[in-house]
Amino acid sequence: MWRAWSHDSFSFWVDVKAPVGPDQKAIVKYLATAFRFVSKKVMKKWSMTQNLTFKEQLDAGIRYFDLRVSSKPGESGTEIYFIHGLFGHKVRDGLSDINSFLDAHGKEMVFLDFNHHYAMGMEHHTYLINMLQEVFGPKLCKIGVVEEITLDYLWENKYQVIVFYHHPSAESCPLIWPGNKCPAPWANTTDTTKLFQFLETTLGERAKMGSFHVTQAILTPRVKTIVKGLVKGLRNYLVERNLPIILTWVETQKPGVDGINIITSDFVELTDFANTVINLNNLLLNEQDRRKT
Repeated sequence: MWRAWSHDSFSFWVDVKAPVGPDQKAIVKYLATAFRFVSKKVMKKWSMTQNLTFKEQLDAGIRYFDLRVSSKPGESGTEIYFIHGLFGHKVRDGLSDINSFLDAHGKEMVFLDFNHHYAMGMEHHTYLINMLQEVFGPKLCKIGVVEEITLDYLWENKYQVIVFYHHPSAESCPLIWPGNKCPAPWANTTDTTKLFQFLETTLGERAKMGSFHVTQAILTPRVKTIVKGLVKGLRNYLVERNLPIILTWVETQKPGVDGINIITSDFVELTDFANTVINLNNLLLNEQDRRKT
């Protein structure tokens, strides 16, 4: 089945009063220090890729979450925060929100992809991995054969969460899937034509068996993009005018082994993104019906 995914899912709130995150280059940190609040207001406009909270995204049909995490330099302890240029909420708070939704919807499931880790030592990774098991408990789906992870299998075992962790610290945990089971090629372009060429090429090269696959249908601003649209920000300058074009491309895709598996978008509320993706599952169901007749 296709799944709808939000890019940098946690970035609906960032803390402009906290230090600039360790995921940023030295020059950005310098400017943020020199110009403080003004520079952080600009960073906020370009760091936020979603407006909806986790619960609102879940209610809208999003089931795959792109997560970047970091400790907060200078802070004692092992607390972990979401991050995208600026620090967001504590990870535990976000996971608790997701777990509350799953408690209320026993047949729903989510994918959590922890694909970037910053300023984290082994003690931070251990803290986060233990946190995932504490929050979700028996909802966590153990590592298995990808092709056998069907909804019937998940429901039968009462699994509701698949976690991918792109760091070797989780290798010994049978409940945390390795990051290579969910590759997400990144086009790194502001041009929709180049984006579509990249996505179609990587779809053609994707593994047919043994892993999930993420199609990142997103545009990435470059420095000159940010300079040109400094005041407007990511949503108003880059995303709003291009998202309808991207959605049209999505509508032409097919799901399944030879097509798209999971797809990501910025500002999922701007278009009927989730429903468009979910409805494409009907193509698979129709094909299965034809094979039975």
